[in-house]
Amino acid sequence: MHPILNIAVKAARRAGTVINRASMDLDKIEVRSKSPNDFVTEVDRAAEQAIIEVISDAYPEHAILAEESGDTGGESEFQWIIDPLDGTTNFIHGFPQYAISIALAERGIVQQAVVYDPTRNELFTASRGRGAFLNDRRVRVSKRVKLQECLLGTGFPFKQMDNMDAYLAMFKELSGKTAGLRRPGSAALDLAYTACGRTDGFFEIGLAPWDMAAGVLLVTEAGGLASDFAGEGDYLKTGNLVAGTPKVFTQLLQVVQSHRTEALQA
Repeated sequence: MHPILNIAVKAARRAGTVINRASMDLDKIEVRSKSPNDFVTEVDRAAEQAIIEVISDAYPEHAILAEESGDTGGESEFQWIIDPLDGTTNFIHGFPQYAISIALAERGIVQQAVVYDPTRNELFTASRGRGAFLNDRRVRVSKRVKLQECLLGTGFPFKQMDNMDAYLAMFKELSGKTAGLRRPGSAALDLAYTACGRTDGFFEIGLAPWDMAAGVLLVTEAGGLASDFAGEGDYLKTGNLVAGTPKVFTQLLQVVQSHRTEALQA
């Protein structure tokens, strides 16, 4: 394993310990609403602090972009992109589908990725050019090629309700053209599941960089493809993402593009 990836794994496991301990007594957790349908807890902040401490100890000169504490670290060529608890709403309800997402970008290109599910102790990792792994076992995207045989992951655009009509049009068409759609509530885990073949593709509107930076590298290192809704590579900027096996990705992108509005041109 790459030395930098080792640090990311250490940080993710440290955060997982914080989250698992807190999950034993959810009634005591303080919850605050950042915006409608968007929550943060003291656990998010504690897990993020645990991650930052591990990373900063090893690489004090690196910049950090984290969901709760924002962009810090100045002009370094290296930037860590962190979501300490992707799926906070699930966590608050005791719904065991959430993950820690940590990526490292060098000059804007993601090079290392960790997505860690602390409830199942599933560790997804990838280094650019070296493949994707689940608990040290190499994983690949599924071999499915026909959309009608596929199970897709997705997420609702709950932060951008003005995009809901376009999204529901996509959802409706794909419901009739696939084996099923799933909305588990953690984009990072959804992408990890596409990387290891549990789902065959994924699409979502309005994601933040920390929701998908690690997950996309997992998918591409597992043999899949990813783009924004224009078929380009600007998903970290636009927040709109399509990913999947090579054949499924192409069909999924066509459906998504047929329903995108002016607001979703990227």
